[in-house]
Amino acid sequence: MEEKERLKGVPGMLRPFKQFLVGAGLPDRALIVYYGCPGTCTPFIELLAFSVRDLPFEQVFVPYLDEEKARTIRAVPDVGMQIGDAPASLTPVVVVVMGGLAMPNVPITAEQAAGVLAKYPDAKRIGICFMNMFEKEGWTAAIEFDLLVDATLDPVTVYR
Repeated sequence: MEEKERLKGVPGMLRPFKQFLVGAGLPDRALIVYYGCPGTCTPFIELLAFSVRDLPFEQVFVPYLDEEKARTIRAVPDVGMQIGDAPASLTPVVVVVMGGLAMPNVPITAEQAAGVLAKYPDAKRIGICFMNMFEKEGWTAAIEFDLLVDATLDPVTVYR
């Protein structure tokens, strides 16, 4: 993939994501499915989902790659986005793969993820990661992303 731009902060992660979805010509009620690690990826998925809450899409979270455990993502007034009930169906128009899946010690391989994505050959593929995780772990060789957002958390400064 070719670098297109460098941005900063949380908006630098969210704006390209939303711009891609707006420009993709997706139909109303298109399903966006996020694959990620429970707990660690979930807040980032809720943040991404919040950034596109005004768009006419349905959103679903799949823990790891276990589609049987899929859950809807819904807006809760004055709170943000929250994980809800099981979806009626799972036919994504966009799949979002979170970089937490590529972390060492997570029992998911790039090949397993690519196998799940292969079930949806027409779906747009988005990767969201931190600190070059997909590249470091070889996932960019196994999955061809239509959009890859790689954010950096550096430095992390702690004061006491």
